[in-house]
Amino acid sequence: MPRYFCQDHPDRLELEAEALDLRPGAVLLGQSPFFPGGGGQLADKGILEWSGGALNVERLEPDPRGLWHVFAEPVAVQGPVLAKVDPEFRHLMCELHTMAHVLNSIVYRDFGGALLTGAQLAADGTFRVDFDMPGIYPDWLRTLDGPMNDVIHRDLPIRTFYMPWMEAQAEPGMFRSKSVSPPPQEDGSVRIVEITGLDRQACGGTHLVSTGQARPVRILKVDNKGKQNRRIRVGFAD
Repeated sequence: MPRYFCQDHPDRLELEAEALDLRPGAVLLGQSPFFPGGGGQLADKGILEWSGGALNVERLEPDPRGLWHVFAEPVAVQGPVLAKVDPEFRHLMCELHTMAHVLNSIVYRDFGGALLTGAQLAADGTFRVDFDMPGIYPDWLRTLDGPMNDVIHRDLPIRTFYMPWMEAQAEPGMFRSKSVSPPPQEDGSVRIVEITGLDRQACGGTHLVSTGQARPVRILKVDNKGKQNRRIRVGFAD
């Protein structure tokens, strides 16, 4: 899979770039600050500016050469462009994704290595995570906001790094999904997100730099989705 600019430069939310390719209503950039979405995380919002105007980016399409930035109108873009990510929406996705990792780590630790069966972050400031957890009563899961908020209070640093994919595969708990795992980069490595002293796992998304940047959370709902699947929905306490 490609290595996105935002994975190595998460603080760069604006970037000037030349178009590699054009089609009506779309521009291909070799480097872009936008996260295209994936792993349950929504794609970044933002705009592209150029000498002829500015338009909202409606969606992003990965390409082996970079990212297509698609508009709602068939506008012809000319010359260099300035790609600008919406900082508030990016921060929201970082916040939700970080807390999804915190919940994942607590469930994996306290419920016998339960594996992930699905996850989705939402633009309304909530997220859901599904786990393969047969024999677990929902009441046991409704109190997990306590240990999650404790992790926020501890303000644990978060870092990302790359390691050989085969080495990561051999380490228990590095890949948490029951059905899929992040594909290796072109160089055979995989991106790891580590919450210091708590958790580390393979992930390609964006996150906060420490858990203390997140707002307190609460468990909104716990559902039984079949005999084994438990869905936990989380939102902010405020």
